[in-house]
Amino acid sequence: MSDGIVDLRSDTVTRPTPAMRRAMAEAEVGDDEYGEDPTVNRLEAMAAELTGKDRAMFVPSGTMANQLALRLLGRAGTDVLCADRAHVYRYENAATAQNAGVQLRPLADEPGFLTPDQIESACADQAHHLSPISAVAIENTHMAASGRPLRVQEVEAITAVARAHGLRVHCDGARIWNAAIALATTPAALTVGCDTVMFCFSKGLSAPVGSILCGSNAVMEHAHSERARLGGGMRQAGVIAAAGIVALEQMVERLAEDHARARRLAGAIADRFPGSVDPATIETNIVCAPLDRLPDKIVERLAEHGIRCGTIDARTVRFVTHHDVDDSGLDRAITALDAVAE
Repeated sequence: MSDGIVDLRSDTVTRPTPAMRRAMAEAEVGDDEYGEDPTVNRLEAMAAELTGKDRAMFVPSGTMANQLALRLLGRAGTDVLCADRAHVYRYENAATAQNAGVQLRPLADEPGFLTPDQIESACADQAHHLSPISAVAIENTHMAASGRPLRVQEVEAITAVARAHGLRVHCDGARIWNAAIALATTPAALTVGCDTVMFCFSKGLSAPVGSILCGSNAVMEHAHSERARLGGGMRQAGVIAAAGIVALEQMVERLAEDHARARRLAGAIADRFPGSVDPATIETNIVCAPLDRLPDKIVERLAEHGIRCGTIDARTVRFVTHHDVDDSGLDRAITALDAVAE
């Protein structure tokens, strides 16, 4: 909560913790383009180990990490399969067409994720004059499905069918730590079979900037030069990587608090506006609800009470809990919902 505002628009609004600020001020640095920044190197080693991948590379943003992965895994002139509401498809300004020379083929994702049958069917279409396919992109958690986490067995089923058809797999794991905490597992277990995985430090983990791309040696061998082509080369980046280290060491387990608050918020919305949200489906820190089940101009009306939320499309409002919204902030949000309901 900042300046009396309870900001539930996104977990990207989190501010760095005091421990992060100290670590940033005291970070040992070098030139990362030469591989000489010890803090960046430490962060990359930590991320690679935690995701079970060979190597990792620090980048400025999650979008850049996703775009790098699709450049590395996709093949120009082919399709990459993804969910219809995937971040790579809807929220990255059609960057893949320009950056990777591939075409995204969105598949319906009403369960909250792609299914093996969908991938199998899309692959069968290749024999009937549809475009060839080179890769699959999954998203865990799946933001537009209220942060629905993909289970280990679901990811394994997707990667198995992809492998059977010679397809490579990228996991947009912007919030994969939320998935891991919600499912009591690890990012490594959730990305077995994926060629690459990225996650963000600047969302629920509360660092001010940065994401990381992890993958096999074969894939990551080319990642550094591709990062440079996208303008992502950094110099004394240890100043920001230091916050990422603190994020991994101190901010992961507490994500369970965000999940509990999101469930409480979902329950409050459901009580006041029946049919808008099913609280039982809320497993992580995101609550999405259809605008046509809520009072008119709810975003603007909540803002009048100092509560910020946002929309992800013309039909859906989103509330996101995070480190900067405590129990008192959530109480204020629920009080505002009461005012709107009246």
